[in-house]
Amino acid sequence: MSKLKPGATRKLIRKYGNFQVLVLDEWLLDKPDDDFRSMLMELTELRCDGKSTIFCTQYQKKDWHARLRGGVHADAIMDRIVHSAIWIETGEVNMRAKLSTAEG
Repeated sequence: MSKLKPGATRKLIRKYGNFQVLVLDEWLLDKPDDDFRSMLMELTELRCDGKSTIFCTQYQKKDWHARLRGGVHADAIMDRIVHSAIWIETGEVNMRAKLSTAEG
């Protein structure tokens, strides 16, 4: 996450915190830096138990903690996510690979 102007992070957290449903696509594709991880912690705190958040990812949930760079911040984020989560596993099929071989 690039450096934001002072107050911009608060504004983003309020904005994304207010959506009834928030979809985070490519969840944890890149490991978050300290600023982004702090924002994630605040955002998950704000949204937990009140709003729906959908995490779309290619990583298994057992790998999320390490992708969040471990430690107490990762613990706090994971606690807020898994507390009332509903998990939908889509299986092992890689649709991108399947479609690219079908077209070729």
